[in-house]
Amino acid sequence: MSIEIEVLNGDASWPQVKPLHDAIWPPEVVATLPWAGITFAHADLRVLVLDEAGDLLCHVGIYRRLVKWNGQNVNIAGIGGVLTRADMRNRGLATVGLNAAIQTLRHEDSINYALLFCAPDRLGFYGARGFIPFDGDVYAEQPEKGRIRFDALSAMVHDVKRTAPTRGTIDLCGLPW
Repeated sequence: MSIEIEVLNGDASWPQVKPLHDAIWPPEVVATLPWAGITFAHADLRVLVLDEAGDLLCHVGIYRRLVKWNGQNVNIAGIGGVLTRADMRNRGLATVGLNAAIQTLRHEDSINYALLFCAPDRLGFYGARGFIPFDGDVYAEQPEKGRIRFDALSAMVHDVKRTAPTRGTIDLCGLPW
């Protein structure tokens, strides 16, 4: 099987990604999860892993953000919405998508580090791909709630331009991803 990788505008490519998202995260499943009710940001860019026929196999969202780490402004990128079609899992496609996302960020040369959020059972998966746990506090914005401590998911970081911090306080200065 051959694959293609495309990095596309987030909003423009959402219609292509939405069917995969809805298949993996239908509302009745999301309603049972710790992050149910959380409003998430929209991706700025999307890494799409496609088969030779152009069918979407895997998606990785990229979110660019100026955040505050321990009170200092820092350009980071969020990695989120990692989705692989159920019948194509365990073939390395998410790894390909994540690697393409990190490589895209390195080419931009303006992102200091990447930050993702995941369920505790996914820590090993992301850890095997170079992400390390962030042992600090993360704050995010939520409509009608304002600034909240965001702890519904575990935070992990990945070096991009600089060594990612593993402690401290990160204020996302907006919605989580």
